[in-house]
Amino acid sequence: MSLSFGFSSLCDDFSVDMYINTKFDLPSSRDTLLGFFDRIRKQYPSMASLVRDNASEYCLEEDRQAGANRWVSLDVDRVGVGVLNPLNFEEVFELDRFVIGLVPYMLGVTGLDIESLDVTFGLDFECRGNHNEIIAEAMFAGSPFAEFFDISGPGPVNLSPTVVTALDDACSTKVRITVDSKTEDSEIRTKKYDKDKPISLYLTVRQCPQVGKVFDLAESFENQCRIITDLMDEKIVSNFVMPLTNAIAHRR
Repeated sequence: MSLSFGFSSLCDDFSVDMYINTKFDLPSSRDTLLGFFDRIRKQYPSMASLVRDNASEYCLEEDRQAGANRWVSLDVDRVGVGVLNPLNFEEVFELDRFVIGLVPYMLGVTGLDIESLDVTFGLDFECRGNHNEIIAEAMFAGSPFAEFFDISGPGPVNLSPTVVTALDDACSTKVRITVDSKTEDSEIRTKKYDKDKPISLYLTVRQCPQVGKVFDLAESFENQCRIITDLMDEKIVSNFVMPLTNAIAHRR
């Protein structure tokens, strides 16, 4: 992997998330859950806070107030792993690999049980003003959409473009990119914009099982990591990140 680990200079927050989506419900007994989370805590002592976010989801995490933190969550049919602002490249995928090694033995997850595996890079960009205008300038300038946005009025609202493309003929490997505006209609009406809400860019590589093949979780994860890092270096930074940061800079 040739990831240029300089995202801290390009965005305000950088996250790496992995989700193992299962066909069957995961174990929910108290002993199984505590055993799983305690094994992670022993490996990562700073992950010492266990919270229950809703009726079915539990999350073991580091201090949420810290600028960098890690978390692992369990829901009915999903295992999640996340790292916010990793300090070095070694930290980016380390926790994911550790959890992948645990789930077959501690949660009974096998290749037959995998619905899909998602690996996501998230980049947050702090900015002032209307997110929709910034995204329109960065992503749609010179396109037919720009003419549509030029209709009399305040301009685009709820502009969060998403594109999904397949990487193989079976459509089992897909890449999704989303640029997410968080500006609300009320902010456009009052011209008072929340400067604490960032524009977010999400790049996700999803792998689903192929017909006639048993899903190898560890092997698929390594392949998805290679794909997502190559995409970031070769396409996303130059064609998405830089236009966004330039459009944001124009408003400062």
